[in-house]
Amino acid sequence: MTEIFTKDEYNKNIQTLINWAHAYYVEDNPIATDEEYDKLARACLAYEQTYPGNSHPNSPNKRVGGVILEGFTKATHLSRMWSQEDVFNTQELEDWINRAKKVNDKLEYYCEPKFDGASLNLIYENGVLKQAITRGDGTIGEDVTNNVKTIHSIPLQIDEKSLIEIRGEIVIRKKDFEKINEQRLQNNEALFANPRNAASGSLRQLDPNITAKRKLFFNVWGVGQNSLNSTKNSKLMEYIYSLGFVKPPLQKVCHNIKEIEELYHKIIESRNNIEMMLDGMVIKIDDIETQEELGYTVKVPKWSCAYKFPAVEKTTKIKDIILQVGRTGVITPVAAVEPTFIDGSTVERASLHNFDEIARLDLRINDEVIIIKSGDIIPKITKVFHDRRNGTQKEVKRPTNCPKCNSELLDEGTLIKCQNLDCPSIVTNSIIYFASKNCMNIDGLGIKIVELLVEKKKIFDILDLYSLRYEDLEELEGFKEKKINNLLNAIKKTKSTELHRVINALGIEHIGEVASKQICLEFGLDVINIDFESLVKLDGIGEQMANSFVEFMKINNQLVTKLIEIIEPKVEEKIEIDENAFKGKTVVLTGTMSVSRGAIKKKLESLGAKVSSSVSKKTDYVIYGEDAGSKYEKAITLAVTTLTEEQMNEMI
Repeated sequence: MTEIFTKDEYNKNIQTLINWAHAYYVEDNPIATDEEYDKLARACLAYEQTYPGNSHPNSPNKRVGGVILEGFTKATHLSRMWSQEDVFNTQELEDWINRAKKVNDKLEYYCEPKFDGASLNLIYENGVLKQAITRGDGTIGEDVTNNVKTIHSIPLQIDEKSLIEIRGEIVIRKKDFEKINEQRLQNNEALFANPRNAASGSLRQLDPNITAKRKLFFNVWGVGQNSLNSTKNSKLMEYIYSLGFVKPPLQKVCHNIKEIEELYHKIIESRNNIEMMLDGMVIKIDDIETQEELGYTVKVPKWSCAYKFPAVEKTTKIKDIILQVGRTGVITPVAAVEPTFIDGSTVERASLHNFDEIARLDLRINDEVIIIKSGDIIPKITKVFHDRRNGTQKEVKRPTNCPKCNSELLDEGTLIKCQNLDCPSIVTNSIIYFASKNCMNIDGLGIKIVELLVEKKKIFDILDLYSLRYEDLEELEGFKEKKINNLLNAIKKTKSTELHRVINALGIEHIGEVASKQICLEFGLDVINIDFESLVKLDGIGEQMANSFVEFMKINNQLVTKLIEIIEPKVEEKIEIDENAFKGKTVVLTGTMSVSRGAIKKKLESLGAKVSSSVSKKTDYVIYGEDAGSKYEKAITLAVTTLTEEQMNEMI
């Protein structure tokens, strides 16, 4: 019979168990045998089952696998998870630093290794792990809370009681990765390509018991939403580590480029001795107020970058040239190479961009070449060994017919395109893009569903989505009444959407959401027949963008015309802003005001002002409220006009 402890004995033994588990799973340095651990764990479990109210929040017994899931549900981050701007050499690093120095010329830099794994967001509320969400698209990810509770380097409870997002990378040790692949080989399962894929695949197991066996590791690198009052990123992270998270190696606050470069090369030298895969070094502006002033681009924070490791070069051989057809019909050549292990994974294909690149390299099938790869960068061919040719080489000819539908290709020099809208590659990919979240957002019309509908000849192009009937879908496998009705209703809901969303959803090369909105605001329904000269007159629309837009509309005029007739999109009218004190002015907001700064920003933008996040000589007005900080002080230093909220309202 298992011994039942007193409460004090339980707390003492559970701490021993936590220490043993931490040594085994986190430090990879066992200080107890499996038999000892299992015996003590069972004894503590017996106490927890008898007195559940006294159960320790971080008990290792709570880290066993739970119920097997049917699938992962989507979950929304409290604040966005951003990507990182990549820099690859000293010059690019200097350029990044000089941009940051425009806001503050006395900078310090928080530097640490960049682990190569799967990004994860942990949400703690009242000190308890409430939810764990994968990065996803940065706004919405997958809820993997059950699996994360099996990872011993993630505390189930912390001392910080406020609502906080703690972010980091799920990784796997190199030796554990090798053991997993050895086991998969014995079980005739597909091998993981690299430790990052193994970590990501292990995190997303529907059976938490599998995740629990994989010895995953969490390296914390930052926070999202929080109410902490740190002024330095370094101090903020020291506090996060004090909550029970493991501190990564080789961290340092650097004061100049020389110190950054020294640490960067030290990490490169040490990377083979570090147990987890690294792909660079993260550099952050240490001062948090400066971070806020720098703000963000559309994709990345301006106060942080990833200094990627140098590309690794290997020699390999070209086996073939594969032709891929993109969603807009562009033919892209891809080199099939002899399998080559490089930078943590086996490479079998390399990017060639276009046929001009092949001509520039004078590349032929059976050539020996140099291939480079760095982290997430797609493998690329940089050099061809022409002197090693032995007569077996074959010239790569420009294609004249589409590899998918065999229709004649349009050769424009740099671009070679298939114009056949019934081409399977164009149909499938264009519909997937059209239905995606950032385009028409047709819920339930994912990649697999689109592929099935095209394969079963239920749809042949985007237009066919709007003529789908219940009867077309009920014979398909997996389509029940509720699923069919939900999909048809989701398609129906896209009618009367804004014109710029429809144009963006067409996937026109070089034309994104911002350009689509600008063009539609200027020309309305005339976008279908707009000419090149009219387009290039718009601020920010270059010749390449204009050419791409005009050509797309010429080739697909009938399809787009019909689509607009079906959807009947809303056309936003361009409103000419009357002259006012803020039209065309650059404005910065700082301090606490009577209404939210977001509301004031919206009001000023409606008056034609550009609201910036940082003060410079080009700033026209700094509008300030209570507790205005460094932005107000910088405005005084630069002799920028400052206004109170009341003065702003009088001017409005």
